[in-house]
Amino acid sequence: MCLMSDQAVFRRKSMSMLEAETRQELHKYCRSWRRNGQRIALVPTMGNLHAGHLALVKAARGLADRVISSIYVNPTQFGKGEDIERYPRTLEADRLALAQAGCDLLFVPDIETIYPFGLENAVMIGAAPDLSSTLEGQFRPGHFDGVVTVVARLFNLVSPDVAVFGEKDYQQLLIIQRMVDDLAYRIRIHAVPTVREHSGLALSSRNSYLDKSQLETAQYLQAVLRDTATRAGEAGVELSVLEAQAAIQLREHQLAVEYVSIRRAQDLATPNDNDQDLRILAAVRCGKTRLIDNLKINRACNSGG
Repeated sequence: MCLMSDQAVFRRKSMSMLEAETRQELHKYCRSWRRNGQRIALVPTMGNLHAGHLALVKAARGLADRVISSIYVNPTQFGKGEDIERYPRTLEADRLALAQAGCDLLFVPDIETIYPFGLENAVMIGAAPDLSSTLEGQFRPGHFDGVVTVVARLFNLVSPDVAVFGEKDYQQLLIIQRMVDDLAYRIRIHAVPTVREHSGLALSSRNSYLDKSQLETAQYLQAVLRDTATRAGEAGVELSVLEAQAAIQLREHQLAVEYVSIRRAQDLATPNDNDQDLRILAAVRCGKTRLIDNLKINRACNSGG
């Protein structure tokens, strides 16, 4: 097969997983797979992988014949005061975990591969303003522009049939789906539910920054959101009151609140009385570590107004 003849120019890593660093290497494998009629799924990551990332890879295995995972710490999505050098790099452990999860190819580009003309000359994409200017966008201005810029570049390099993202970064998920729809990418976006620790804390690369005491404190984020989501599902409740009460509860547990907000799930707009599909989203700081989470709300019909 042509696929086997191409393998000499690639380095095989853990188990049977392949690895590519350049555009040329990546394209050679993708072309070979497509010639054989195989569907390709992409799982973009920044590395420091945990069970949440691996759940994305496992989901991708059921959606396509070949799974590509990328590891690239993208500088354009780090804002002022966000230290990109502090972001954990755990490439050797990530390689082994991805191979065990069934990843076919690990793409580990350098900055010249993703931004060949340099960051100062890079063509940047702006995230949809109606989705990106609120919530995370208020506290991390420009962040989502960097996200859609790098995701678009990865989409262009891989041309996947499907791309898999987690619901933990719910606002990001909506923004990427909008980009796909707006720019007419022929890519299906598949969302995977948030993976959590036994305590309920959403798995995140940032959790590694928390000490034992902070991990215990961080558990209250999901507990408060779960309680608020349950109450928000009842008919006739005042959502703004629930938001305020949730913020008070989080502060009582020594979590510094940036926002707690109940929004319409499809577009993050402020819900009206007739909206039933909602999300509660929150960002807090536990010590110096910033944590985000969200939960789905199934709201009862509001008959009285």
